[in-house]
Amino acid sequence: MTVPGRFLSLFSKRVITAALSLVIFIFPDVNAFQKRNPGTDSLPAVFNDKTDVLHALYRHRALNQSKKYQVPAGIKEWNGRRAELREHIIRHTGAKTFKDLPLDMRETGSFQGDGFTVRNIYFQTRPGVYATANLYVPDRKGQLPAVVVMMGHSRNGKLYENYQSVGQSLAKDGYVALCIDPWGAGERTTVHGEFEYHGAALGASLYNIGETLMGMQLTDNMRAIDLLSALPYVDKTKIGATGASGGGNQTMWLAAIDERVKAAMPVVSVGTFDSYIMAHNCICEVLPQGLTFTEEWGVLGLVAPRAIKMCNHNQESNRTFFPSEMLKSFVKAKPVFDLNGAGANIGYEFFERPHGYYPEDRRALLGWMDLHLKGTGDGKARDERPITLIPEEKLMVFPEGRRDALVHSTGSFCRMIGAELRQKHAKETIADISKKRSELQDILAAGLPAGHWEANRLGSEAGWDRVVIETAGGRLIPVLHRKGAGSEYTVLAHAEGKQAIPLETIARFKGGIIIVDFSGTGEAASDQSQGYDKIGRLHTYGRASLWLGETVIGNWVGELGVVADWARRQHKATRLSFHGFGEAGLAGVFYSALNGRLNEVHTYGTPASYVFDARDQVDHFGIGIHVPRILHWGDLSLAAGLSDAALFFHEPVSMSGRLLDSSEKAELQKEYDQVGIKTRAKSKSRLL
Repeated sequence: MTVPGRFLSLFSKRVITAALSLVIFIFPDVNAFQKRNPGTDSLPAVFNDKTDVLHALYRHRALNQSKKYQVPAGIKEWNGRRAELREHIIRHTGAKTFKDLPLDMRETGSFQGDGFTVRNIYFQTRPGVYATANLYVPDRKGQLPAVVVMMGHSRNGKLYENYQSVGQSLAKDGYVALCIDPWGAGERTTVHGEFEYHGAALGASLYNIGETLMGMQLTDNMRAIDLLSALPYVDKTKIGATGASGGGNQTMWLAAIDERVKAAMPVVSVGTFDSYIMAHNCICEVLPQGLTFTEEWGVLGLVAPRAIKMCNHNQESNRTFFPSEMLKSFVKAKPVFDLNGAGANIGYEFFERPHGYYPEDRRALLGWMDLHLKGTGDGKARDERPITLIPEEKLMVFPEGRRDALVHSTGSFCRMIGAELRQKHAKETIADISKKRSELQDILAAGLPAGHWEANRLGSEAGWDRVVIETAGGRLIPVLHRKGAGSEYTVLAHAEGKQAIPLETIARFKGGIIIVDFSGTGEAASDQSQGYDKIGRLHTYGRASLWLGETVIGNWVGELGVVADWARRQHKATRLSFHGFGEAGLAGVFYSALNGRLNEVHTYGTPASYVFDARDQVDHFGIGIHVPRILHWGDLSLAAGLSDAALFFHEPVSMSGRLLDSSEKAELQKEYDQVGIKTRAKSKSRLL
């Protein structure tokens, strides 16, 4: 059997043979397995059907969570919940305000349009970090109302014709419009002028440094309001917000958190958080732990008594944004507006359009903003002036490839913050080992077993017992088990499922063997998620886990704990070794760090550090590898230092799956050794 293409360089015969030769004393001859399993060329399946248990489990949990959030009975109850909800959102998005930070707006060029001027600018959104934008200024006198226009998932950001059309439409009707490139998109990509998708594994890399893509955008957009408020020709008491798709999401979050937004219109973006679970949406639309404290109607309620109107489309293809989903949130948010005496300030409209920001939406925007920012009209749609698209090159803040280094990409920002955190940890002492373990368990959201599981043997095939272990939370863990002569057991897991483990590798182990499919992998994967996961392995499951207050790696740690407990109790295992391939190896590292009783942990092609290294191949690992705030806690060197097991990192790699060279391994080995001294580790970890 061969290994899937992604792992060929890591798990070729040469690598497996060389890596495992360091512990060859535990392996028998390759022919031993073939003799015990004549005529087999793959592992047997545990299940004999394709029931998507993972999808059903998470949909059930999402529905249960959504049901918990009911409309408050009175204004006093809502006001108490309101303050708590706002604090939760700020904390879990990581959004930041910088009231005293200079905006330092810099203009690189301009374009004169029909009745307006576009100023190409960049300005400071956080210390030393700048955003690119187009500022549409009407050719009018006096202080004018203004609107922040937030982009959706157009890779060219503010240059996209649908979004520059919004800027023009507003400017021609007397509104200053600030069209800002989203974090990681437009002119803020890895290579200037080469547009890329800002989500998937790239956007999820922000979690490791304690940020979220949602929070980065929310911070940018609050700074956009700071900028508009500072302009002499803007009336800072009359600021609105709009955007479509991901930009519509940004609009909702900005209006909820920043009370300077007096009127908002999110387009093709409002639905329900319940509908996000096991569906297809961007990392920028994930609020970690969001469904543990609110539903989407609660966020809409934070806008009251200010104004918000949702525009959804009847030809929408993403069920999260179906008009029917939006209505579920509207009918619960409307009573909150009523409690605030502002029932007329929330509304909606449907159009016969697919996903996008169309002329019908722009006409609705003008009517809504006229009513709530200018005090004119009745809020209904009105005609816009003719629009002539501007050549993209005229709207670029920088000539292609000549961007100011102050405009960071996701990769450069993650590298910078990761390096700072690594230097910080190098100077720290570790006085309280128990506290560090407790912090790690909280970060991973890892539940370790306490005997709450039930194992069922489903039969045997080709020398393997087929077993399913059900956890207290209803999770099913498919396991293959083969009893050995003694009480020594080896547990194996692969990030792409057990069938990705070469049979010749399995044949090298003696004693009892347990092969497990962690959730989201192999037979424990969600078939319904395969279409969504084209942009990144475990994209659907990873996002669902975060919404429900979990991490995929934390779930795997808990599942490994269940399997280890089952091996000890049911099979009297006295010595347990874990061998994990790809990011599955991290389950063993973290489990042993949390006092998990393992004698040895071997990883293959597993990262030796969470510090970001390169944009290329950033999706080598699944989305589930990313753990919010892990680098604020420490790194894998600290996890290894907390472990009582002997740890062996065979062919360690970077976070982009690049094999570390000898000098990089030597540098990291030094770090692991130094941390081991601080933690008084019982065993030395080895990078091989």
